[in-house]
Amino acid sequence: MKKISLFILSLILFSSCSSGGDEGDAQTPPTIPSLVYPTNNLVCIDNTVEFKWNASSDAQNDAITYQLDVATDNAFTKNVVTSTTTLLTKSLSLEKGKFYYWRVKAIDSKNKSDKYTVVYTFFTESQGIVNHLPFIPEVKTPVLHSNVSGSSAILSWTAVDADNDNLSYDVYLGTSNLPTQKVASDLTTVSYTASSLTTGTKYYWKIVVKDGKGGTTIGPVWDFTVQ
Repeated sequence: MKKISLFILSLILFSSCSSGGDEGDAQTPPTIPSLVYPTNNLVCIDNTVEFKWNASSDAQNDAITYQLDVATDNAFTKNVVTSTTTLLTKSLSLEKGKFYYWRVKAIDSKNKSDKYTVVYTFFTESQGIVNHLPFIPEVKTPVLHSNVSGSSAILSWTAVDADNDNLSYDVYLGTSNLPTQKVASDLTTVSYTASSLTTGTKYYWKIVVKDGKGGTTIGPVWDFTVQ
């Protein structure tokens, strides 16, 4: 009888431990918030910018803190400003006449978090400016750091201008990081077919955007590898 009682007690303890483990495994991070302001590709006339985003939710009703990152490059490696708040807004004073990128991440009181939001870009206008520079171009294809097959590849990108100027593009392509060989000039389309590519080679490319009014924006360096 004593052995049976000990056996039943051990089962109860095992069940209790198992239940506790399941609760820990069920802990989930907050949902990803969505960005509200500044909107993507916005020209801000004031360098004091009030960032706004929508609230996240947490399945366990844990308290949520928001981490705001602002940088001058979309990889968030240059001039990064990081700020945390429990509110849905944060005001920052930034330099005038610069492009900025921003994103937000929600973190709960258990230090769990999901992915960042999408990345938005904006420009802080300088005083007396009469022509806005084109926004920094963004890569479409090939996807950054991806592999492509064959001896040719379609390079494509997107570009925006706050003044709605007609844009043109110079394409630089090469095997060194920073590409210096201009392979196309004054394109009016947002794509270029690169040919005679070598298998097993990593290529680097960038776009220079021109607005026809003297405004020029040099894009970041992108890369792909030919299989």
